[in-house]
Amino acid sequence: MTNAVKATVFGTGSWGTAFAIVLADAGCEVTLWGRRQELVEAINTGRTNPDYFPDVELPAGIRATTDPAEAAAGADFTVLAVPSQTLRGNLAAWAPLLAPDTVLVSLMKGVELGTTKRMSEVIEEVAKVPAERVAVVTGPNLAREIAARQPAASVVACVDEDVARRLQAACHTPYFRPYTSTDVIGCELGGAVKNVIGLAVGIADGMGLGDNTKGSLITRGLAEATRLGLAMGADPLTFSGLAGLGDLVATCSSPLSRNHTFGINLGRGMTLEETIAVTKQTAEGVKSCQSVADLARRHGVDMPITDTVVDIVHHGKPPLVALKELMGRSAKAERR
Repeated sequence: MTNAVKATVFGTGSWGTAFAIVLADAGCEVTLWGRRQELVEAINTGRTNPDYFPDVELPAGIRATTDPAEAAAGADFTVLAVPSQTLRGNLAAWAPLLAPDTVLVSLMKGVELGTTKRMSEVIEEVAKVPAERVAVVTGPNLAREIAARQPAASVVACVDEDVARRLQAACHTPYFRPYTSTDVIGCELGGAVKNVIGLAVGIADGMGLGDNTKGSLITRGLAEATRLGLAMGADPLTFSGLAGLGDLVATCSSPLSRNHTFGINLGRGMTLEETIAVTKQTAEGVKSCQSVADLARRHGVDMPITDTVVDIVHHGKPPLVALKELMGRSAKAERR
């Protein structure tokens, strides 16, 4: 395998591990970086990630290390799979170690608090690389199902279509079908906003509301994402594809979705602190709902569902009160 594509994945969480499996199954030599020595040893000796997928045997093409320099060396693709709000700090430490001309791949679906930057923008800024060397993987990709090698499709986006095609080839397997796109803005916004709408649908489910409510929130949530995308120069068709509707439906309907599950607990009356305490994994929408709302205000875009989620999550507004206020807004035409 001397001519194999070399990929590094920074992050041993559920999606980082699942995507490492995809890359290895596609024939890449994969190095998985982890912070904890005991987890790295478990991956290398036991061929499993006991924290997330103890029942999934990892491919032979994956090896793990705690040394970021060792992980980064010689990588054709450097995949970043850490929580959105920790990306800047982590990447600042890793940037000097990156292989020359490596393509940086974002698996993260969030918007940075304070700066309202998309993850690709953070990567460009911190790693000091051009947009042509930054790619995004997004779509309806619940990590547990990917790790079980269940059929799924995804989008690999880069402003340089040739780079997108290279990444497409590097992660194309019989069960994982990636499509290319050059609309990085639309793909990233679709992934970030769907987490917020996933929280909203989860809250509704926790309140015992039905499928009409869910269908309405999904559809109007998609409208919010599309409006924001248009204001920022995205292709509106992106939001009807895998990075938009596909990811939104998966997030809003699956018990595997962290954001949906987090919302259910809030809808059942748990406080934010109580919900965080029982949630073992990062629900990106919890923090990103605020940055998405800030981004919308910056671009003059109305996003009432997003604002409602912020009120519930961060301002302690009771879900029933927030729902009544949302439903009591003035009537308008659908396409506005």
